[in-house]
Parts: sequence; structure tokens; C-alpha cells
Amino acid sequence: MNYNEMFKDKNKLEGIAAASGISIAKAFLYTKEVETIKDEPIVNIEEAKKNLIEAIEKSKKELRKIFNLAIDKLGEKRESIFEAQVMILEDQYLLDAIFKRLELEKRSPEFIVHDEITKYQNVLNSSVEDYLKERANDIGDIKNRLIKNLKNKQWKSRITSDVIVVADSITPADTVLFTRVNVKGYITSFGGLTSHAAIIARSLNIPAVLGVHDATSKIKNDDLLILDGIHGRIIINPDQEQLDYYDNKIKMLNQYDNELIKLKDEKAITTDGIEIKINANLDIEEELPFLIQNGASGIGLLRTEQFFNVLENIPDEELQILHYKKISQALYPDSITIRTFDIGGDKFLPYDVKEPNPMLGWRGIRFLLDHPQLLKTQIRAILHASLNSNIQFMIPMVSSTKEIIQTKRYIDECKLELRDSNIPFDEEIRFGVMIEIPSASLLIKEFSKYVDYFSVGTNDLIQYLLACDRGNEIVNQLYQEFHPAILRALDFMVREANSVNKPISICGEMASDKFAIPFLIGIGFTSLSMNAASIPYTKKIIRNLSFNKCKTLAKDCLSLSDENEILSRIENFYKENVQQDIDNIFN
Repeated sequence: MNYNEMFKDKNKLEGIAAASGISIAKAFLYTKEVETIKDEPIVNIEEAKKNLIEAIEKSKKELRKIFNLAIDKLGEKRESIFEAQVMILEDQYLLDAIFKRLELEKRSPEFIVHDEITKYQNVLNSSVEDYLKERANDIGDIKNRLIKNLKNKQWKSRITSDVIVVADSITPADTVLFTRVNVKGYITSFGGLTSHAAIIARSLNIPAVLGVHDATSKIKNDDLLILDGIHGRIIINPDQEQLDYYDNKIKMLNQYDNELIKLKDEKAITTDGIEIKINANLDIEEELPFLIQNGASGIGLLRTEQFFNVLENIPDEELQILHYKKISQALYPDSITIRTFDIGGDKFLPYDVKEPNPMLGWRGIRFLLDHPQLLKTQIRAILHASLNSNIQFMIPMVSSTKEIIQTKRYIDECKLELRDSNIPFDEEIRFGVMIEIPSASLLIKEFSKYVDYFSVGTNDLIQYLLACDRGNEIVNQLYQEFHPAILRALDFMVREANSVNKPISICGEMASDKFAIPFLIGIGFTSLSMNAASIPYTKKIIRNLSFNKCKTLAKDCLSLSDENEILSRIENFYKENVQQDIDNIFN
């Protein structure tokens, strides 16, 4: 009997599988007292300023204690998460705004702190980019800590050992402090894969399921829980049959993890000798140790939008140089592909611009070319950091050769500026473009005159080819990666790139889809880039595939005209050709 049959209409909740693993333990409902904020006039401005300064210093002291504990538990690789929180309390722009309002408005400092910091939270929460929303949660932690210290209230923690923590949300500080009591897992009502809590949970190898709607109202203290961090499932007060089922899964998972560990330094080679390069997509620097641990061959997509800090500041050149150098050294000699800022559309925009249709508007390279100083600053930083010769970069949302030619003109200008300043850089640095727009998919040969490589972003390409907004719940069922038009477009692009002898890789979600992988290999993709968590499993799949059989599968799929027929053919291929024991845990 499989999972769905066994647990149908039973005690099941679902959410986002944020940190893999399975735990069985009692629930601990973790709630934080919500501070009431009173907008009251004040008379003694100097005393209010003094109290605010003391609260800031106390908050920084608390965070530094947590910071030191984090280094003990996680190592120095994770320290930047907590450094960033301390930096918020040291940001002069924010502090000046708070103190200025305190003097002008003569209102209670906790009200002004709450109001001012909430502005930044609202800006980040308005984005549809998950990692920006997650940063809003981190800022909320700082705000609450500061207000509590303004009121001279103590932080309370009554958590017991060996429990699964259930909360509306969990901050990075919470996650680290919970390690003192051997927490067995995390369940939250809000949060996702890019939250710092999720990153830390993965680092500590603690299973987590986030974004479980109404988790704190459906789960009670001391409920026995099964937390399935592989599928994103929660079982409340399981019966014996469910417990036996998951006890068996835990044994199988331990055995499977031991197998995957052995693949860390192995290559992804098909049974008939074709090597597929498996790179990682990197959103936040804190995930760097995770992708190294999982055996990535390099970084196929470094999304630099992460550089927007919590106060809307675009990072300056020096900060970018330091960041790129750090990653270059950590991955050397493996390569890193940096994508220039991809902002606008469904992503955070550093200007108050309202567009009637942002997905077809001012985004990607269009935005950057309208802000050449921003583009040139990033290009110079990338060049400056390229001394190890393992950095390459590309531009997003390209639709015409004109955009490439304009960008190359700026690249040449930046190289000249660095030479004039006697700053060395990789003179042979490789430059590429993302293929995400239908027009670009048809212009590979023309683009090849100006670029060194191509990277296909299937997330946007699918929605543009099918005229289907992937964020629109009304039509997202039309977003089909196995639509015949999508498969034929991918096949066309690979053949065009091969005809001009230019490398082409794929870095969208499709690259880690277990059903899509055989087709992608069959049409000729030899480089896939994905989230770090998918790498070991993808390696395992590829090492069980025959390239020749994948070619036959691809040919069959390209002859079909219905996505259901295509998916059926692919699923059957997977069952027939990939060892069944790989999926025993995951079904």
C-alpha cells in the first residue's frame, strides 16, 4: 500500500519541504508575545534618545551572543546571516531617520521604531520574490527585539528537549538557540526555501516543513508528529500503521543518504559513458557550503538580485568585488556563472515604478541598459574579481542583438578603465546570455557572433512561449513544461547552438525535474544547473540512464503533439530505465 492510499482523508497537513529528513517527536508550539505599540507623545526627548541608544546596544549585544553560538554550531560559513542582522542596527540611514523623527514628532520611540522599520518590511513583502519576503521576516525579528528592549522586557524560552517546534515563523536566532535543546524539526505557517531558518535547518541537518497553513491552530502542544521533510508532509497523532510506515522510511533514508554521500566526488556519467555536468544555482551566499557538500561541479547561475539589502541599497562596487572574490576562491578551480542584476517584472525594483504589465515591461537587461552606471559598476566588480579565471557572466532577458552589442560596448569600456588604473583581470573572461524570451530562442546563430555561451532559463521561457503567467493562479495550470512547443523549442536551441559550436546549458527548474532529465540529456544538454538539494539525487538518476535510450525517448517525445501523451511516455521510460530502489523512499 502506498502513502496516498494509507493516509487518504486522515491526519495529514502539507507544506514546503525546506530541509530534508524525517522526524517523529512531540509538538512544541512556540509563540512570541506580540508587543502593543502605543503612539504617545513624549516630553523628554533626551531621555527617549538615551533609552533608544541603550536598547540598540542591548539588541546588538544579544545578537552577538547568538552570533558566537552560531559559529560554534554552524561554523564560520554561516556567520554572515547574523552579521547582516547586526548591520541593520548599525545602518546610519535607518538610525538617522528614527532619531530625526523622534526629535520632530516627539512620539514614543517604540512607535517610531515600529513605524520606520515596518516601511522596509512592507517594501520587501510587496515583492513576489520569495527570498526578499524572507528578508522581511528577518527585519521583523530585529524590530521586535528592539521594541522589547525599549520596554525593558525579558525574552522568555520554555522549550523542552527533543521536540518538533511548531510556529507561525522562525527567525535565524530562534533556529540557533533551539539547537541547545536538540530540536528534532521545524514546522511553520509561513516561510520558504530561501528563508534563513531553512538554510540553517539544512546546515544542521534538521528536517523542516515550512508554509504549512494554519499549522499553529491545527497542531496542539504534545501532539505526536511525523515530520516528512522530503515531501513536505505532517502527520498529526499517527496510528500504528503510519508509525510503522515511517519507521521503515527512516531506516531506508539512512541507507540512501549513505549511498548519496559516496557520490559527492563522483561524476554524473551515463551508463554508456556520457558525462553531464551538474552545477548549482545560488541565491544567497549562505548556501555555498551546502552546494559544495552536495558535490556541485560549479555554479551555473549566481542570482545577484540577492545584493539588494534590507534598506533598498544597491551594493557598491567594493562590496560586490569582495563577494565575487569570496565565491571564486571557495569554488576554485570550478567555474562560476554570474548573472547581472535581473530586476523588474516579478522581481524587486529599486524605484517606485508602477507598470500596467511589469512582466512585459522594464526588466532585466532593459532596465540595466537604462541605468548604465549600475550595469558598469557590476561589470567592473565582476572583472576585478576574475583573477582566478573561473568567473564568467551573462545578462538576463535578452531579446535582440542590439542589447548584446550595447552591453559589450560597456564591457569594453570597463576593461579599458581597469587597464588605465593598472587593475588586473581575466582578459579572456567569457560572456554569455540567458535565453528566456521566444525571440532570443530563434536568434541563437545571430547571438553567437557576440557571445561565448548560452544558458536557458526555462521558468520564464515557458511562460512567455505559452503566454501564461506562472504566478497567476487562474491560468497556472496552462504552465506545462512538457508542452510539445516547449520541448521542440529546447531541441531547436540545442541544435542551433551545436551548429555554431557554442556551449548551451539549462538552469531553470526543469533541469532538476526527474522526468525532464532523460529528455534534456536526449536532445543534447550536457550541463544542468539546479538548486543544491537536488544535486545528489540528479547524479544518482543520470548514473542509471543510457544516453542512447534517452536519445530515442527524446525523438519519440518530439513526434507527439499532446503534453499528456508526452508525460505518459516519459513516466513509463523512467519506470523502465531508472532503478526502482531510488524512488522507494520518495513515493
